[in-house]
Amino acid sequence: MTELVEIRSDRLKSIRKGRKIGRPRLAKLSGLTERKLAKIEAESLSLMPRSIVARLSDALQVPQPTLTGDFPVTDADTSPLEKEKCTSGCCG
Repeated sequence: MTELVEIRSDRLKSIRKGRKIGRPRLAKLSGLTERKLAKIEAESLSLMPRSIVARLSDALQVPQPTLTGDFPVTDADTSPLEKEKCTSGCCG
């Protein structure tokens, strides 16, 4: 049976915006649709499978308890991520 977890939608939205990640990009990174993300962000609390919470936390690079409300949201959680550096040598 799938374990369901409740996340705080306001946290998801504030972290996503703080990270400067648009819904289309988060949808691609997490495997959800933009429509599903919009629905999640519009609710105050969302109940979803732990696997989806894990994909969202991985995409946003925050611990799962930050999304559930068990950990506080820190300034580091709402600051933009550093851009990934090219490792192929094509960019100099």
